[in-house]
Amino acid sequence: MKLFGKKKETKSCCCSGNCTSETMQNAESKKQEQGIKILGSGCAKCMELEKSTRTALSELQLNYEIEHIKDFAEIASYGVMSTPALVVDGEVISYGKVLTVEEVKALLTKK
Repeated sequence: MKLFGKKKETKSCCCSGNCTSETMQNAESKKQEQGIKILGSGCAKCMELEKSTRTALSELQLNYEIEHIKDFAEIASYGVMSTPALVVDGEVISYGKVLTVEEVKALLTKK
């Protein structure tokens, strides 16, 4: 009877085990790309942030492409632990909450 035996150690990864050096290197290189990115799994909150961002861009008459990043390795490369997150030109400007159109406009005009 082994009640207090040593547990078998298992290594786990936040991104289902696909964190290779190549994957992380690709994620790091994508961080340098210009433009606007929404980081998140594609849940309702992420979609709401994307909608607010598109509306803000339209109202400000800015011509940016929005990319929705759903890859957890790439999200982690930004240092984001809670989504949704908004990234402008490689810099995380908001994370962990859904921004209103007015909040997005205020952040974009600061850039």
